[in-house]
Amino acid sequence: MAQTFKERRSALAALGLDLTPDMVGGTIAIAAPDIDPAIYEGVKVVKDLAYGPHERNVLDVYKPADGGDGRPVLIYVHGGGFVRGAKDSDTTPYFRNIGAWAVQQGWVAVVINYRLAPEHAYPSGAQDVSAAVTWTVDRIAEHGGDPARIFLAGQSAGSMHVADYVVGHGGFGPHGRALAGAVIVSCIYDVGRASHKDLHTAYWGEDTSRWGEYATLRGLIDTDLPLMLAVSEYDEPEFQDHASQFVAEWFAQRGTYAPMHLLYGQNHLTPVYGVGSPWDELGPKLARFIDVNG
Repeated sequence: MAQTFKERRSALAALGLDLTPDMVGGTIAIAAPDIDPAIYEGVKVVKDLAYGPHERNVLDVYKPADGGDGRPVLIYVHGGGFVRGAKDSDTTPYFRNIGAWAVQQGWVAVVINYRLAPEHAYPSGAQDVSAAVTWTVDRIAEHGGDPARIFLAGQSAGSMHVADYVVGHGGFGPHGRALAGAVIVSCIYDVGRASHKDLHTAYWGEDTSRWGEYATLRGLIDTDLPLMLAVSEYDEPEFQDHASQFVAEWFAQRGTYAPMHLLYGQNHLTPVYGVGSPWDELGPKLARFIDVNG
């Protein structure tokens, strides 16, 4: 018998909120088998295109096999705590699922790698995002995408690189910000309040007195760029804390509810691990966001 949503939610809750190896492995075991193989049909992937000089400055383009042009473009930036992660994997569907699913929505997707800490510290991630956006503006029309309709999305560490780019911490390159919208999933917005984990000091540096300078909270509240933000029911408490602060400060300044979604029955990983599955909570919201703003 197929698993029910209630059973799946309970199974995710039982894994706990902390990103331990057992929690990550358990989440993959629950989520990966449910991705619909049909999302890969009719998808052409152009792999490992260079967008910068470093060996990790490479990206994959997902596009319809039968061509077409003028499509919205989704750039996806993976997570991994600043120190690990990749645009695809030999052992899991991640993050080919996002690129293929995007094609099924009628878009073109760009899924990137970027330089990792500790060898490459703040703001290297945002600088790489800037270079990837520049490449996309310059080259995506060759792959059927519309350079005037680029949406940038990231999760966890990737969301922080996206946030940094949106507020200008990594610079914008020759085309300016060049985005139609940004999607930020599970982010630390007020970096001065971030926990002093090894992976945080690897990226933001040992001098924690400077971390407050790296906050994106105020810049995101002030931006005129369309935003979609999300946090999960079973996210790590730190991400829930920062999401709550964002909502409160957005309302205090703007007098409206922030564009923040609570993803019910999801943990830190499943919003992106579940894209292309029957349990997808993020994808339909992302599709509406791009439809409205693209």
